[in-house]
Amino acid sequence: QVQLVESGGGLVQAGGSLRLSCAASGSRFSIDVMGWYRQPPGKQRELVAKVFSSGYTNYADSVKGRFTISRDTAKNTVYLQMNSLKPEDTAVYYCHAVQSRIYWGQGTQVTVSS
Repeated sequence: QVQLVESGGGLVQAGGSLRLSCAASGSRFSIDVMGWYRQPPGKQRELVAKVFSSGYTNYADSVKGRFTISRDTAKNTVYLQMNSLKPEDTAVYYCHAVQSRIYWGQGTQVTVSS
């Protein structure tokens, strides 16, 4: 059973930066995929970015060039560096991991003020 613990959310002005972290515990093996989804107010959850154990990354078009996902495989930790934040990035951000099944973190709020 994998547990995901997120940190780093908060309130920031438009144009600012935040860094999210997600640490996975409870796994004896390297996790296949780790990443971030977000759920804006009144909308469905959507992919932000994910990184595979191979190092391959995948980003939503809306964050390309602004967000960077990285991973410390040895620590089973994933990071999301978010730059040039926009009010439309406001959402609850969920850490996501895949190892035989899908795991979710509890979510962390990111609010970008205009």
